[in-house]
Parts: sequence; structure tokens; C-alpha cells
Amino acid sequence: MCGMTPNDLNTPAPITWCPGCGNFGILTASKMAIAELINEGFAQRKDFVITTDIGCGAKIYDYIDVNGLYGLHGRAIPPAVGIKLANPELKVIAYGGDGGFLNEGIAHLLHAARYNSDITVVLHNNQVFALTTGQATATTEKGFKGKSTPLGTFEEPLNPIALTLEAGATFVAREFAYDVVHLKETLKAAIKHKGFSLVEVLQPCVSFHDTTQYFREHVYRLEEDGHDVHDYWAALRRAREWNYELDPDARVPTGIFYVNEDKMPYEEGWPSVRKGPFWKRERNRDWKEIVSQYRVE
Repeated sequence: MCGMTPNDLNTPAPITWCPGCGNFGILTASKMAIAELINEGFAQRKDFVITTDIGCGAKIYDYIDVNGLYGLHGRAIPPAVGIKLANPELKVIAYGGDGGFLNEGIAHLLHAARYNSDITVVLHNNQVFALTTGQATATTEKGFKGKSTPLGTFEEPLNPIALTLEAGATFVAREFAYDVVHLKETLKAAIKHKGFSLVEVLQPCVSFHDTTQYFREHVYRLEEDGHDVHDYWAALRRAREWNYELDPDARVPTGIFYVNEDKMPYEEGWPSVRKGPFWKRERNRDWKEIVSQYRVE
């Protein structure tokens, strides 16, 4: 019997991303990661669930044939946390853009990291609102001239790697969308990790913010530079090495910044969740008995 291939996860939906979009790399790496994890016996196809919001990156759910849910803009993480609580056996992956996760939905990102919810968050970061044709986001570099900032931005960009490390995330990584094999391996590690995982993907928007060549010239791999992924303070120093400006002298680290395998996942803190998925339990259909448990004499 042949194993699953990435093409087995294709859907009939036509892909509507711009030719050359960095999202193609994330899509390919995601299908490769899921197929390999299934073939390795880590999980079955039915165990994978995707949540997304609104935006170019969010459309990835149209193109991967697994269960999933569309949320509101910036709201891919709350349903992911809820799904994991309801059935902790599922492998939940939330996809969204820098606008969704770091503008509209930043509170959800920070608190899910703080809780250490056992989900994987894939941040498609092109430093621009791409679907709405080029407005600045929280990670846009200073001086960027777009539809909402014709005079150029003057705010300091956020650093999602440092932000989630400070918030308590236990797996934090950054990848480049066009380094598909490297991204695939990091996605597999993130999905396997018990706890909150962030994988930021530098994903150039070829139509409104094409940073492809910049990243090709400036990214380097942490594992080739002697980085210790279990050293929190080293991870924070590496995170602050690049401030999201397109500095011609900058080095942009990619790979896994930090892994903490000792912190308890959020779901294990709930006695009801520790009993296993709700759908596997014996159901008490006697509503009078259920109500009586909450009656105050």
C-alpha cells in the first residue's frame, strides 16, 4: 500500500494567488509536512484541523483537503484553541497574515502563547495588507509608502518573534517561504511540539511588497550558526538581531529560535479535558440529574 503524497491533499478549488506569491511555498511545505506526519504514523488525516481568518494567506484552507474552519479577520486563533480543548487528540494549525495576527487579532496571539495552548500558528508575514492591495501592517518597515501611508510609515514595526517569546510561547521559529524543504521540517517539528508553536514565514507579496531578493541575500540559518534552541536568552538576542527594517547590512535569522518542553500545555490544566475528547465519553442523557448537580438548596 502506497503512502500519502502531498498531491493527495489537493482540492478542486482553483488557486487564485498571484503568480510567484510566497504563499505557494507555505502551501507546498504544509502539504508535505502533513503527508509525511501521516506516513510516519504521528496522526491520521482526520486528526488534522486548519483554522484561518480572512486574507490571502487564509485562503490556504481552500487548497488543503483536511477539516477546518474559517473565522473572522484576525480570529483564527480562538477557534483553534476551542477545537483543541474540545478534542485534544486533534492537530490544530491556525494560518493567518501579519495584519490578522498582529493588528486585528494580536490579543489572541499573545494570550494563546501565554496559555501555552497546544496549537501551531503559522504567520504569513509579508509586512503588508496584501488582499486589500497594500496597506501598512504592524510589521511594515518605516518609510513604506502604500495605499494607507502615501507619505511613508513612521511607526516602529513589531517583532513577532520577540513578542511571542516574551509572552511565553514554547516553540518559536522563523522561515523563508521559498526555502520549502527547510520550512517543511520546521512545520513538522512545530506540529509535533506539545505546547504553543509559532512559525513565522517571511512571505513576500510580489504585487505590493516584493521583498524576495532582500531575504534571499540576508537570511541565514540559526542551526548553522551555533544557536542553542533551549537557551531562552540566546533566543531573545537572536530575535532582536533583525528589527524588520530592510537594512542593507542586516542579518535575518531563520530556523528554530526556542523550544521549551517542560511547560505544561494549557489543555492539561483542565480536569475535564484530561478525561479525553468529549465525544468518546459516555453521555448522560438524564437532564434532571444533570440540572440537579447545579441546584443550590
